[in-house]
Amino acid sequence: MARDVSDLERITSRDHLVQWFESGTKSPGQFRLGTEHEKFPFYRADLAPVPYAGPQGIEALLNGVAARLSWEKIEDRGKIIGLFDEAGGGAISLEPGGQFELSGAPLADVHATARELQEHLRVTHEVADALGMGFLGLGMSPLWTLAQTPVMPKQRYAIMKNYMPKVGSHGLDMMFRTSTVQVNLDYASEADMVRKLRASLALQPVASALFAASPFTDGKPNGFLSMRSEIWRDTDRARSGMLAFAFEPGMGFERYVDYALDVPMYFVKRGDTYHDVAGASFHDLLAGKLPHMPGERATISDWANHLGTIFPEVRLKRYLEMRGADAGPVSHLDALPALFTGLLYDGIALDGALELVKGWDAAMRQDLRDSVPRLALKAEIGGRRLDSVARDMLGLARAGLARRARLDEAGRDESIYLDVLDEIAGSGVTLAERLLAAFHGRWVGSVRPAFAEFAI
Repeated sequence: MARDVSDLERITSRDHLVQWFESGTKSPGQFRLGTEHEKFPFYRADLAPVPYAGPQGIEALLNGVAARLSWEKIEDRGKIIGLFDEAGGGAISLEPGGQFELSGAPLADVHATARELQEHLRVTHEVADALGMGFLGLGMSPLWTLAQTPVMPKQRYAIMKNYMPKVGSHGLDMMFRTSTVQVNLDYASEADMVRKLRASLALQPVASALFAASPFTDGKPNGFLSMRSEIWRDTDRARSGMLAFAFEPGMGFERYVDYALDVPMYFVKRGDTYHDVAGASFHDLLAGKLPHMPGERATISDWANHLGTIFPEVRLKRYLEMRGADAGPVSHLDALPALFTGLLYDGIALDGALELVKGWDAAMRQDLRDSVPRLALKAEIGGRRLDSVARDMLGLARAGLARRARLDEAGRDESIYLDVLDEIAGSGVTLAERLLAAFHGRWVGSVRPAFAEFAI
């Protein structure tokens, strides 16, 4: 999340929260897509991680980018922690370990998001190159230990860092050492949201397999193809997972509100201060009975910020966030929005996606989710290998994009961005497996060449 929401309207009831989700509905003609992608800054000279402070640190990088874009600075207790475009052009933010994130603007098509990414990289490199920095595009930092990873000066991250070890074994790894690419997509109605949520939730492990790119930890193979995906299995089960309830009768905005209300809170923000209420109940804040802040009542800002601290495989806000993919090279960053735009923004493709997964029950979906981090496309569901399912999924998405007929200057539709995924699904070989082959072969047991070959 690029920056916290600021809306001081008081929440008056549970129905008020349901209406907040309903207010996100859009007509199909208004549908947009927004991408978010992270990357690891490093020093080219020695491949060390980039700290926040100093003349060649993240702070200097942000200030340099701000000067070129004339974007507004986001500050936390006087320290720059991000940038945003007041004209709606997106934002830049920092993840806990310095992962540099572009939260893109809501755009009309995948061609526009691809151009946005190229412009972001162009401007960022103008500054970073002079500071001796590069950026690595993989799903987990392959070399640095947790102790070597820098910490960004954001109040909310300090609260999370303290709380995470209490609720899972991998929370700090998630915060400081993983990197993802996401796409955010709109819905036209509650029923449309439910259809899109179910299709994308069921197929999210397939995306995790296709984009698997995190096979190294602490400079050596970690036994997984997507360690980032494995980390989420034991980060905080109260706020992550496959949302089995979403497939049950009666699913809708109300059901998601009830789920979100039961997820423990991290913080309450008042003014510029984040109050640590980790583990507290949003129900208590609604009732003005939060023990940490007696009499304080919930605002829309609190609700929006709370939703941003819930981490299921697909997250509902006033749009849907696809959260299953490892970050990777530019071709992968373009492919993820193309995949889900093709599946969810074309009615025929969405029908096909729901048909593809209709025989999968909750246990099957969970088994697939549990096996994908290690096996990727070699995992199975319903007697089929996942590479076969992935080919069907890609076929639906490609046809959906062709029917959308959004053309670039060369007359090509958005399906061009799926070519890299077609190659992966066709061969059954993920980027992670290519990385491992290089490690055991031409890299001679070192992960350091990854910083050259997968710099973005």
